[in-house]
Amino acid sequence: MTKVAKIETPELLPADPMVSMIERLAMDPNSDLEKLQTMMEMKERLEDKAAQRAFAMAISDAKAEIGPIIKTGTVDYTNDKGKRTYFKHETLDGIAEIVDPILARFGLSYRYKSMQESGNLFVTCVVSHRDGFSEETTLQAGPDSGAGKNNFQAIGSAATYLQRYTLKLALGLSAAKDTDAIPPKGGTLSEEQYRELSDLIERSGADEDKFLLAYSAQSLAEFPATSFEKAKNQLERKLGVL
Repeated sequence: MTKVAKIETPELLPADPMVSMIERLAMDPNSDLEKLQTMMEMKERLEDKAAQRAFAMAISDAKAEIGPIIKTGTVDYTNDKGKRTYFKHETLDGIAEIVDPILARFGLSYRYKSMQESGNLFVTCVVSHRDGFSEETTLQAGPDSGAGKNNFQAIGSAATYLQRYTLKLALGLSAAKDTDAIPPKGGTLSEEQYRELSDLIERSGADEDKFLLAYSAQSLAEFPATSFEKAKNQLERKLGVL
């Protein structure tokens, strides 16, 4: 007796009522074209909202699995004036190693766009979902010319810095210091705070030695984090920002 192979047929998804209605209107020569256009626009809005909801849910689910990012990178150098720069930071590779497989599981991906304007580098992190919705986060900074970097190295360093921070902001990531590392004494500045104060000192023309002395700090690397807001306001007043 010959056995007949059973053919598996794919399960059909229920038809979208709005799509069916649009198809009927499109095929009817007497249909109201204005009504058809309205229906198509409504369908697009509903699809956009659905994609936005799917994106938000995917980000939420992915973030629930992403733990704090350990600060394993270290910047530690002394310039030709004897001033030391020291801080811990996350590395771009370290962040990617943790988040990439989790994002992929929830249909998420990211890429970067960049441009230069008026001496500043602009980096945009674009986080996208497989359903088509995406969000962009943009930051800007000048070239990172510290530690004797040449022009190309300064731009590359700034780009890496901005890539890290736009990705962190886009995903709402938090950071934790490496538990095996010895933290700086006295609660010193974060990398972002350090760069912000350093930039304000340079732009305002403030005497760095006198500025540090006023806050009982030997260097910006040892500047107390508790004094950051006060110092920032002081420098911004000098610049005329406040």
